[in-house]
Amino acid sequence: MPMREQTSFFDTGADVVRHLESLGLFHVDLGLARMQRALVGLGLTSPPYVTVQVLGTNGKGSTAAFLASLAQSCGCRTGLYTSPHFVSPTERIRIGEPGRDVLLPWPLERWTQAANAVMTAAPDLTYFEFLTALALRIFQQEGVELAVLEAGLGGRHDATSAAPAHCLCYGPIAMDHSDVLGPTLADIATDKAAAIRSPAPVCTIPQFPVAAAALVSAAYQQQAELVQARHVAADVSLGLAGPHQRANAGLALTAWGKVAPLLGRDSQDWALLARGLSRAFLPGRLQRVASSAQYPPLLLDGAHNPHGMTALIAAMRAQGVRPAGVVFSCLGDKDWRPGLRMLRTYTGTVPYVAVPLDNPRAALIEDMVAACNAVQPATAVALPKGGNALNELLLKARAWPEISPARPLLITGSLYLLSEIFALHPRLLLPDARA
Repeated sequence: MPMREQTSFFDTGADVVRHLESLGLFHVDLGLARMQRALVGLGLTSPPYVTVQVLGTNGKGSTAAFLASLAQSCGCRTGLYTSPHFVSPTERIRIGEPGRDVLLPWPLERWTQAANAVMTAAPDLTYFEFLTALALRIFQQEGVELAVLEAGLGGRHDATSAAPAHCLCYGPIAMDHSDVLGPTLADIATDKAAAIRSPAPVCTIPQFPVAAAALVSAAYQQQAELVQARHVAADVSLGLAGPHQRANAGLALTAWGKVAPLLGRDSQDWALLARGLSRAFLPGRLQRVASSAQYPPLLLDGAHNPHGMTALIAAMRAQGVRPAGVVFSCLGDKDWRPGLRMLRTYTGTVPYVAVPLDNPRAALIEDMVAACNAVQPATAVALPKGGNALNELLLKARAWPEISPARPLLITGSLYLLSEIFALHPRLLLPDARA
């Protein structure tokens, strides 16, 4: 179907951002019809690149980052689409040149042409749909060979599921968006498994039995090969920290083994693969940050639910880290209470500060303080709203007597909390900010 004649809706990248803001970041309107219309209008029902979709509950961003880094290391021009962003929506769309160690956000000033094409094709897209279509269009324009797409919410109706996929990756499936996907793990797993829509191979790490059953059933219905991912050995250097990242790296390696032949690339050259695994980077995933004049030593992570908190605690134990204090916040629709109890038990009597998020989905500050203090002793307080409170907290924490590289200030619970940290100190979004 020929593309419509393109209309100029946006003159600058800032115009595109204003349009996105008008759509509402958290507005959800389930269904793939709008995305399918957009792909038809953009001529992307069969994109000119290989596509891998990454799904699950935890570890999606890390798996996608490992896979993109592997492809880059093997000489593949790679596009990476992730969510959410911390400071700028440009963080969601990254492109890497072969031989470059990191994938860089695609500059806002280069969004305009693709955004006009998306708006011409489908003017009624939601926030996430618009960005997904925009990423697919930019990857087409820029001659990307491999597109790695991190799913957003679920699988059945997720915007990334509108695009054809040559391979699917499933990280661990756990309780997630139960208000939308359903109240049980079986409901959530069934929705995520519904992204299996063709015979393309499906790579997965070990899952809870009910989730594994959902993947087996969906793969069988589509006659798709279901591949158990290998685990990366402990002596292999990884760019992302934590024992749990060995499963994510193994999932990425398994997927690369499936798509590399489609790209005419070598999937067995261990020197290249090791380089790719060691250079992967994603901010806010067990990210250690050295102290500065503005903040103490930091450990940044988005763990909130039991699965994520188990991984965070295991990583801290492995590294000999016991935080001197914790800054916590979370979205109210996440399964954060059990994870917070786990963290309180591990950290003991250190001070906790609950942070109010400027977000309609945020957990109530009084609920977070009460949940913290349900594990005695009661050391949690609420950070005042507004003003410069978070920045002042970071400055004061530099003087805490317990603070040291082995006892950093842990900031966790939500990527939206981390976004406030990165907005204060955007340099921390770069790989060279790692301690």
